[in-house]
Amino acid sequence: MTTYSIVLGRERHVFQDLKSVLACASPLKSGDVLAGIAASSNERRVAARYLLADMPLKTFLEDLVIPYEIDEVSRLIVDRHDWMAFASVSHMTVGEFRDWLLSYDATSEKLLAIAPGLTPEMVAAVSKIMRNHDLITVAGKCRVVTAFRSTIGLPGRLSSRLQPNHPTDDPEGVAGSTLDGLLYGIGDAVIGINPATDNLEACTRLMVLFDRLRERFEIPTQSCVLTHVTTSIKAIEAGAPLDLVFQSIAGSEAANKGFGVDLAVLREGQQAALSMKRGTVGNNVMYLETGQGSALSADAHHGVDEQTIETRAYAVARELNPLLVNTVVGFIGPEYLFDAKQIIRAGLEDHFCGKVLGVPMGVDVCYTNHAEADQDDMDNLMVLLTVAGVSFLIAVPGADDVMLNYQSLSYHDIVGLRHQFNRPPAPEFEAWLHRMGMLDHTGRLAPASASGAFSRNLLSYRASA
Repeated sequence: MTTYSIVLGRERHVFQDLKSVLACASPLKSGDVLAGIAASSNERRVAARYLLADMPLKTFLEDLVIPYEIDEVSRLIVDRHDWMAFASVSHMTVGEFRDWLLSYDATSEKLLAIAPGLTPEMVAAVSKIMRNHDLITVAGKCRVVTAFRSTIGLPGRLSSRLQPNHPTDDPEGVAGSTLDGLLYGIGDAVIGINPATDNLEACTRLMVLFDRLRERFEIPTQSCVLTHVTTSIKAIEAGAPLDLVFQSIAGSEAANKGFGVDLAVLREGQQAALSMKRGTVGNNVMYLETGQGSALSADAHHGVDEQTIETRAYAVARELNPLLVNTVVGFIGPEYLFDAKQIIRAGLEDHFCGKVLGVPMGVDVCYTNHAEADQDDMDNLMVLLTVAGVSFLIAVPGADDVMLNYQSLSYHDIVGLRHQFNRPPAPEFEAWLHRMGMLDHTGRLAPASASGAFSRNLLSYRASA
């Protein structure tokens, strides 16, 4: 174990190990305070950032924050590291890497090429010495493109997840929320529901509902019932029309065990979904969710700060070649991200780190009602993420998830962002919206009279759901 120290002003700051440097360099997070690992003062935080800035990137390959022997995520990070991709930046310190990322030389093509050579800890470290605008600038240059029935992550586009959650999984309520979202042009990333119950029969019923809707209207998108990966495997074995396998993941073996998974079962889920061969324009079959604070809440963070352990989850995601990954940034609560400032920073960090590591990153711009945040704060974050080139955002009816009891974005928020920033949905979905008469010649939502026939068809489908 290496001890790190630096003299700042008249005081020498000593850090017992690398993970202590990373924790103290982090912007203030209530979760790190709760864990007892946050910097005790702003001076100590600055000292840790000075240390990080001068630290060679190679350090993170030699000094692991969680030992290789006790953690399969650490083993994955080390064993999958691509030395050839790392070569072009291997001589850099963290500070030099930051300067390069912000330079004209760091093009989209070069960022994509070096991604396999970067470890989560390298990327987390550089994010800690970057301002919000730095995170936005670099993430905006990253291109991570994936596909199943629609293509996600193309430059200049903004995709969306349609989230029609219902407290009892009532088919009428789910269908109504889904059709409402489709009329707003939402759902090109996925129509994804968090089921109120995780049993196989209920989940299969929802899969059938979404598949019949997709087939009836020939919608070029994919659906996902966000049940446990083992339930998805059982559904596939039973012949259910499953598109994407979902799972929440984290950045340590112990935290993933808390979710009831390990790398082997995740790979099994991926292979099961691939065997279905349901994609038309691609074969990315996994949908993964993360969020700062999950490892801490499971007491499975090994003393690593919540942002670094979160970034390690993206190594797990990268291994599974997913269609979609998103951080549910404010969902876990104020114990981990206390207020809007912390939520906004975490959303930008997660998006930056995911994209630089080559992960198709989206964000659930959200908060719980006991956090010090409101919808105006979420407006700020959704605009910042759109500028940063986020792959997709999540939307729920009225911005209020009546099943999970938290606040997110609404369908019309996505419409507003697309119009304001000229960010149409995935090209296959955009073409479908035109065919259905739901977009006018400028790409805006068509007047109700123009899409009236389709609206009536949707309503008749709801009535028969």
